[in-house]
Amino acid sequence: MKKNLFLGLAISAALSIPAFAAIQPGDRAPEFSAPASLAGKQFHFSLRAALKKGPVVVYFYPSAFTGGCDLEAHTFAQEKDQFTAAGATIIGVSEDSIARLNEFSADPKYCAGRFPVASNPSGSIGTSYGVTSSPGRPGAKDVRGVEIGHGFFARTTFVIGKDGKIVAEFSSQADHLSPPEHVKRALAIVQQLARK
Repeated sequence: MKKNLFLGLAISAALSIPAFAAIQPGDRAPEFSAPASLAGKQFHFSLRAALKKGPVVVYFYPSAFTGGCDLEAHTFAQEKDQFTAAGATIIGVSEDSIARLNEFSADPKYCAGRFPVASNPSGSIGTSYGVTSSPGRPGAKDVRGVEIGHGFFARTTFVIGKDGKIVAEFSSQADHLSPPEHVKRALAIVQQLARK
């Protein structure tokens, strides 16, 4: 009887643990590659290849052509030269289709052709990083009036060192950061890495 009770409690405890715990600073970043767009042109982004050049800022965002995400992309575009000076690559990741991202990446009001954004409709990259995703709201439309029709990643940013390990992780949910504050914090971290 006690053995069955213990086994039942152990199974209950195991089921209550999330399948993917959020990764923390010091952990190895999950490798990924995905279709991406830069200045409206599709290419294949590889984290492994990007890390050969230096640190990488991977930022997950809910959806292209929505208020906070537009502001975050615009701010990354404005600060791109400073990220480049620190040797860092920026990659945005959302559940948007590559067709939506081709428009978003080229638009001068948003990414402005300054950095790439990757398409992950299945949400698998976010899952590997422990980033939550919520289902899209039926009938939700973007700032252009176009139906969105995909899930939304929680706004979360990771700074990955050249060694492939997480240097920092922060999110709007846990850290109460505005979209531009994600950019400011990521830039400060990569500049600090460049000084080391």
